[in-house]
Amino acid sequence: MPWSHLNDHAHDIGIIRRRLAVTLLGMLVLACGLISRLSYLQIFNHQHYTTLSKDNRLRLQAIPPSRGLIYDRNGMLLAENRPSFRLVLVPEQVKNLHATLTDLTRLVKLRPTDLERFQALLEQSPSFQEIPLKFELPEVEVARFAVNRQRFPGVEVKARLTRYYPQGEIAVHALGYVGRINERELGQADPTQYQPSSHIGKTGIERYYELLLHGTAGLEHQETSALGRIIRTLSHRAPTPGRDLYLTLDLRLQRIAENALGNHSGAVVALDPRNGEILALVSKPTYDPNLFVNGISLEDYKHLQTNRDKPLFNRSLRGQYPPGSTIKPFVGLAGLETGVRQAHDTIYCPGHFSLSGSSYRWYDWKRWGHGRMNFKQAIAQSCDVYFYKLAYDLGIDAIHDALARFGFGQSTGIDLNGELPGLLPSRRWKRRAKGEPWYPGETVITGIGQGFLLVTPLQLAYASALLANRGRPIVPHLGRASRAPGQNTLSPLPLPHPPRAALALKAPEHWERVKEAMVAVVNARHGTAHRVGEGANYVIAGKTGTAQVFGLDHAAEEHTGDNALSKHLHDHALFIAFAPISDPCIAIAVVVENGGSGGAVAGPIARQIMDAWLTG
Repeated sequence: MPWSHLNDHAHDIGIIRRRLAVTLLGMLVLACGLISRLSYLQIFNHQHYTTLSKDNRLRLQAIPPSRGLIYDRNGMLLAENRPSFRLVLVPEQVKNLHATLTDLTRLVKLRPTDLERFQALLEQSPSFQEIPLKFELPEVEVARFAVNRQRFPGVEVKARLTRYYPQGEIAVHALGYVGRINERELGQADPTQYQPSSHIGKTGIERYYELLLHGTAGLEHQETSALGRIIRTLSHRAPTPGRDLYLTLDLRLQRIAENALGNHSGAVVALDPRNGEILALVSKPTYDPNLFVNGISLEDYKHLQTNRDKPLFNRSLRGQYPPGSTIKPFVGLAGLETGVRQAHDTIYCPGHFSLSGSSYRWYDWKRWGHGRMNFKQAIAQSCDVYFYKLAYDLGIDAIHDALARFGFGQSTGIDLNGELPGLLPSRRWKRRAKGEPWYPGETVITGIGQGFLLVTPLQLAYASALLANRGRPIVPHLGRASRAPGQNTLSPLPLPHPPRAALALKAPEHWERVKEAMVAVVNARHGTAHRVGEGANYVIAGKTGTAQVFGLDHAAEEHTGDNALSKHLHDHALFIAFAPISDPCIAIAVVVENGGSGGAVAGPIARQIMDAWLTG
């Protein structure tokens, strides 16, 4: 290299300047990139990243409200909230989880289902969040754990309010129960209201009026770490408790009705025909709703499920029974209204009925016959032959239309879920359901409430109420009023749906003809329920019914009594009634499964309930 280049300062400065220029250009490019990125983050996506930052730092925590209470019409408590204790565990504070659970089982009774639920929640929850091990600890277990508390770091007993039904099994099929909310229910509910709640109405009133009883969740604004741990609470809005609910049920009457039904399986529905208020709604056998609140054990649930008497089945709304002779007042009214019969017309009853050209006989319950019967006598003595012939003369189309006006074959719309509509047969129904034509013999037996015809106890009570009030429309309902927490004023609840149109007759005097005949059922010497009315200081109108559940031909019946059949093959006993006849304020339907005689079994049950309501 030439010596001159080693001392060429100008050349060196040029190199340095070029290098500086490249460096500055690189820094400028990097600065432009940084400025562009900052602009993108701070200007164009400011709102998005601000939201993410706040969500990372702040959290809204919902607070569950306390559930509204439920009372009967007189303010007697039916459902309340009471303190209960649950065992919770914070995983990150427990050094040896398996050993801790093992030791806890020596102090607290933990079922396999409790441990399975805990393991499922453990996998879904952060380690710093408390997880329930057992929802309801008896006092003895609370005391036992308190003595050994120092041995279980990370395990606590915490108090909270839980649902409790102080009346136990009384009115359980009307009230229903609450239970722990499941994933399906949580998915269908408002997450802002139910995410913090552990329970929801499952059946009955608890389910139908869930939104009213639940209340509004509170809200806590919390500052959290990046891992979600709570650092401090920034703001707090208390939850609003659910509204208290007042029912139309009368607890005293409900208890009397359940006791009157005794050990029988069956149903009783009593309502006020003036306004549709349900006074008593009974389905037996019953069960204790408190078993379901915090999770029923497998043993208890299996026992309820496999019980032959089906205690979980709500017979008052879902039991579908042949109405037997309780349908005769309604068929008789159809005969009067259509002009097929006059009240004074008589039919001779020899004890059996046959269609023209047929040798087949339908027998009357009175084997030797009733003789000559007019309308009033036929209902009072429940003459089957009279109604065999009347049904045949009316035809199934007229019978269907007449019974539909009284609500048969359709839901009443009561404020409870799960009501069944029964079955009101017709030509069209049979063709669609069975692919067969309608036969005349099927019309004959429909006239005495047998065959395909099925009704629920609620439908029978509702139809009886329409007879009592001369067809004035009512809506059966259990909800009467609600009350805001901390207030004394009751707000009437709206009806579940608008009333149907009034049931008007072509000849209004036909109402009286039917009522007179039903009064004779209970008060005339030959009435099928004449003993039911004995000693009453008010006048009862009623109708007995016996629904066959096991078919025997007439020859076999002569050699086989009810006592020779198994209990579950005995006839159902039914009775409908309303009183007092001058101004009815109670209408009632009683169904006793396999009870036998409506007049001897179901009628006295109705009398006890009417006495309790009308005379105290």
